[in-house]
Amino acid sequence: MGTLIAFAAGLIFGIGLLLSGMTDPQRILAFLDVAGDAWSPALMLVMGGAIAVALPVFAYARSRGNSLAGQALARIDRKTITPRLVIGSALFGVGWGLSGICPGPGLLIALSGQWEPLLFVASIAAGIYFYRAFLLPRTVAAAADPAGSSVSG
Repeated sequence: MGTLIAFAAGLIFGIGLLLSGMTDPQRILAFLDVAGDAWSPALMLVMGGAIAVALPVFAYARSRGNSLAGQALARIDRKTITPRLVIGSALFGVGWGLSGICPGPGLLIALSGQWEPLLFVASIAAGIYFYRAFLLPRTVAAAADPAGSSVSG
């Protein structure tokens, strides 16, 4: 059942990205160019609509404590700003600003078979591999030993 819910959510999300124009890198770049002559605020309506739909759903899920599939929701710390958070956010923002592609739309655009979106998705996959191979083990070790006695640097 959880797989079906995830598939349906992904399908609805993908259709929404296509209909809203979020898969057009030029449209994204025009939105991000707030100081330029070609600035287009149209995607603010898309983002506003997404927030209006998601906010009550997230509030409902938070009050239930689990997803529609019955899985427990992870509680994250939304107040602590760490160097990893800042660096990761900066990398995400720079990548988005340079390419005009966000990961979700990037996956859809890659289905076109063009080399640029495929390179973008390959870069995401390399980043995920790098995180899982090198950073995640350090994170798990640090969480297991908060005093930091077994983790260096």
